Amino acid sequence: MKFAAVGDSFTEGLGDERPDGTDRGWADLVAEGLATGLAEPVDYLNLAIRGRLLAPIVVDQLPAALALQPDLVSLNGGGNDIMRPGADPAELVALLERAIGLCSDSGVRLIILSGADPSAHLPFGKVIHRRGNELAAAVTRLCSAHGVTYVDNWSDEELRRSVYWSVDRLHLNSAGHRRVAGRLLGVLGLPDRAGWLEPAATTDVRRSLRENTQYYRDFVVPWVQRRLTGRSSGDGRIPKVAQWRRLSPEPPTAGTSD
Repeated sequence: MKFAAVGDSFTEGLGDERPDGTDRGWADLVAEGLATGLAEPVDYLNLAIRGRLLAPIVVDQLPAALALQPDLVSLNGGGNDIMRPGADPAELVALLERAIGLCSDSGVRLIILSGADPSAHLPFGKVIHRRGNELAAAVTRLCSAHGVTYVDNWSDEELRRSVYWSVDRLHLNSAGHRRVAGRLLGVLGLPDRAGWLEPAATTDVRRSLRENTQYYRDFVVPWVQRRLTGRSSGDGRIPKVAQWRRLSPEPPTAGTSD
């Protein structure tokens, strides 16, 4: 099995850090879960770069992934687009339809994922929520028409809870990434052995005025400054896993059997 992932920060894994500070995320977890669930090595590629709009994901990342002949491709994008003025859902759907055609022509299975809905925690959240709902509905229709698997994380009510979001309120935390991984592995027919789909028992976060003030200083102001200067958080970054990385199945736990 060769699994390739393309997308933005959601697919890159921001918000889910390993002890050494590197980003993990749902795509890494899915690759590892495939290897263990299928009991065979899985080759893994992740060309995602944070801040990317959907156009470069479809025009640049996807062809680069397909050139390496994967069996399965996951594609996420559009979240950065709907946060910008003038976002046109019809243009985003047209790009996704192009991606579907590219994968179909290559004989590769495509799974499209939406990001989770962060709008309840963000400034101008109502606008983002409305745009995201419109896009999710359009992508649902598109994927249904073409027989493409769509994992609609945007409409997952559980993922909207604050316990699944990192300190920047824009990216999922480790619990959020695990839930997304569990949802995708379930679509692929692999059981939720780790309990990643169980609702979080932790109480939702209530933030103080001081925490909210610091949030605006640390995250909102820099984001606005990047928009005003035409910069992206992904400028100068290279893909997360630019060449196939082989993952071996995890050995069975002592005293258990399948």
